[in-house]
Amino acid sequence: MKEIYQKFLTGERALFQGKDLHIVNTIFDNGESPLKHSENIKIENSMFKWKYPFWYSKHIEVKACTFFEMARAGIWYTEDISLTDCLVEAPKEFRRCKGVKVKNVSFPNAAETFWFCSDVELDKVMAKGTYFGMGSEKFKIKDLDLYGDYCFDGAKNIEISDSRLLSKDCFWNAENITIRNTFISGEYMGWNSKNITLIDCTVESLQGMCYIDNLKMQNCQLINTTLAFEYSTVEADITTKIDSVINPSGGTIKAEHIDELIIEKDKVDPSKTKIICRS
Repeated sequence: MKEIYQKFLTGERALFQGKDLHIVNTIFDNGESPLKHSENIKIENSMFKWKYPFWYSKHIEVKACTFFEMARAGIWYTEDISLTDCLVEAPKEFRRCKGVKVKNVSFPNAAETFWFCSDVELDKVMAKGTYFGMGSEKFKIKDLDLYGDYCFDGAKNIEISDSRLLSKDCFWNAENITIRNTFISGEYMGWNSKNITLIDCTVESLQGMCYIDNLKMQNCQLINTTLAFEYSTVEADITTKIDSVINPSGGTIKAEHIDELIIEKDKVDPSKTKIICRS
């Protein structure tokens, strides 16, 4: 591989169509698309300060690099890319990418990040921004700290574990979602979705888990959760009390206690739902 060491590169398409490059301690400043259509790139301890660094790229390995705020929309239409030990201040990163691995990376400005991507692995990631993961599929996520509403809208085939999500309207219009050992706080969780499974999770949600086809909750806690399960088919084993449940469509709900159970016979068939309160 050709080595590029401690350079200060400016101008549009500084390393356009670059191939087989090892880039170290280099700054990409004013100039769009410095590595557009690049292939087989290893880059370390470098900085991106301008727009669109990796578009239509393949086989990219990024370590200990910084993407400044103006490196926005930086990684689009790219395949087989990994980021490790990076700081990504730029928004709109990762659009329509495939084969992505991200480990120990912070996204403090993650608006519109990971849109319509597939085959993605996230490990030890912090992200703050709305609509994270919209329309994406085939994600395996571990140890994600997410601060931002509307995450994973329209997503499919997502696995999440050991994470913390502060997100209103999360997992809307989603399908085939499995979440383990995760804390979720946010109103209106999971509406209009199907095949949602939560195992060993803690959830706080006003009107959460409504309009879901095939919701499963195993060994979960519901804290400060009201008007839950409306028009959802549910198999839920809740280890705490539930503040209120309204008009589930069917299934079984087990809990320590339900403070308020609202079943309106003109809207749902009560015989289709079994309620079990242990206390």
